[in-house]
Order: sequence, then structure tokens, then C-alpha cells
Amino acid sequence: MGNKKKATIKDIANVLNISPAAVSKALHNDSRISEKTKKAVRQVAKNLNYQPNHLASALRKGKSNLVGVIVPRTNSNFFSSVIQNIEEVLNKEGYNIIITQSNESYKKECDNIDTLLFTQVDGIIASMANETVELDYYEKVKSKGIPLILFDRGENDLNVDYIGINDYDSSHMIVEHLVNQGCKRIAHIGGYKHTRIYNNRIRGYIDAIKKHHLPLEDDLLIESNLTTKDGRVKMQQLLDLKNRPDAVYVAGDYAALGALQVLNENNINIPQDMALVGFGDEPFTAMVTPTISSVNQHSADIGKLAALTFLEHAKKEVITQSLNKQILDAELIVRASSAIKK
Repeated sequence: MGNKKKATIKDIANVLNISPAAVSKALHNDSRISEKTKKAVRQVAKNLNYQPNHLASALRKGKSNLVGVIVPRTNSNFFSSVIQNIEEVLNKEGYNIIITQSNESYKKECDNIDTLLFTQVDGIIASMANETVELDYYEKVKSKGIPLILFDRGENDLNVDYIGINDYDSSHMIVEHLVNQGCKRIAHIGGYKHTRIYNNRIRGYIDAIKKHHLPLEDDLLIESNLTTKDGRVKMQQLLDLKNRPDAVYVAGDYAALGALQVLNENNINIPQDMALVGFGDEPFTAMVTPTISSVNQHSADIGKLAALTFLEHAKKEVITQSLNKQILDAELIVRASSAIKK
């Protein structure tokens, strides 16, 4: 079966015996076209299943009213909440969003950027993939003269707007909490150092450990992709140590969930024998047994600020961007996994 040819403005014009220009004006509710003609055009367009070519329209107008959003994954409450709030703000201003996900892949992220640029989006709001080290594709976005706003995961070298939390201070807050609970040997399952937010969390962990004169050993600091599977593997690695930690701070809730599963399977008493803290405050952290302490990253506020930042740039004739950070204070939600009764 061959592909069905898409109806065009010319097809509608031929049916009604009017000019394509008149059809276009009618579809755009031009006041110079009579209501009778507009009604006829809309009816024929419906009969022919006509779909407007937004790309062609964007090329003509130089504006698509579309904003691209790139996230590492959509199955995270943090990212889905950010997306929801971006969309709510932008919809009110007449914009729609195109959501893409990188699945933590640099190649997929590059493909997403190419697709969004081809679609003539008016701006891109993005959180980088774990694999991303090279910034050339993001530089390509800047070279096109459209706003680029980064959130959660971004790089200072790009010199664009960034919205996120204070990751360094968040690590300090977690370590302080665990120390106050009486923990003396605290491990960290972190993300990869080349990603700025995870590097900041690692630095915050290291400095807080040093501040309290606690053991800082290579075996207690592990980099990972922070998936549930990674959490399982890295937690078992810590359990296999001759001198186990008495607390584990995990830089992502999904990895913390994997760590919790392994602790439960090994009948480790949580938090008395090993305390556990995650990061992200995913909904499941309040549903598992025991519930997992975690950091609330204020996803709703991040989404709104990212959208409002884009709108500020969209008002300008010429887009000039520089490093402009909007940093929010995170909040530690203490639950059963780290609330040690003394």
C-alpha cells in the first residue's frame, strides 16, 4: 500500500475555486475574508484531513512557538515534574513543547539536538546526559542564536543560563545529618566526576568527611551511572569490604533503591547497622520499607524558572547569553533509613 498524499492549501483552493492565498488567510482567521468563506475553507480542510505544515510556517515567520526540552529520562519524578512546570508556564504564553530524552546517551542527545534545530524550535531547555563530555552540539545551539537554558546538569564553559540546586552544600547537609546520627564511616555512591553536579556532590562529600576527621578511603567513594542495577552492584561491593561503612550516601534515588534491596536481602538492620540516604525525593522513597531519606530538589521551581528564563530571552531582538546561575537551596527529607534512635 502506497503512502497517502497529504492535502495542501492548493487542494483546498481547487475544491472551492479560490486562490491558495485566500485559503491561507481564511485558515488564519484573517478579517479580510468573509465568515462564509472561512466556514467553507474549514469544512473542506476537515474533509481532506488537511494538516498545516508548521515547519514551513516557522521558516516563513522565523518563529515556531515550539520549545525543545531534552531530559536524560522521563521515568523520573524529578524530570517529569520539571517538564510539567515548563509546559504550564509556556502554554500560557502560546508556546508548545517538544520533549525528547537522551537515555543518558551522548549520541542520542546529539540526535535530539539536530531534530529540534531542524524543527526550528525557538529555544532549547536541557539537562545533559551522563555520557556527555563534549559540548560541541550545545555550542551549535548557541551559534544558531536561539536561547539555551540548562537545568540540573549543565556546564559553566557553555556560558548560558543554568537553574539548579546547590549540590556541594547538599552533600555537606547529608554528611552532617549522618554524623549527627552517630555514623563514623560514611561511603558515597556517586555519579561520574565529569558531570558537574556529581563532581560537586563528590567534592561536598569529601570536604564534609575531612571536616569531621572521618575515614576518607578510595573503597568508600564509588562512581556509577546511578541506575537501580548500579545501586545493587555498588552496595554489594561495599558489603564485601573487610571494614564495612555504617552509612551510605547515594547521589540518586534509583541507585539508593537498588542499595536498599541488597541491604534487605542481606538482613542488614537499617539504619542501626547501616544508614542510607538518597537524592531526588522520588515518590517511591516514601513507600518502600524502610522509607528512604532523600534530598528534595524543588523540581517544580526549577521547571518554572527555566521556562521564565526562556521567555525573558524570547522578548529580545538579539539573543546574547552569559553564565547566569539561579541556585536553589535543597531540603533533606529525613525518613526511617537514616533516623537512628540513640
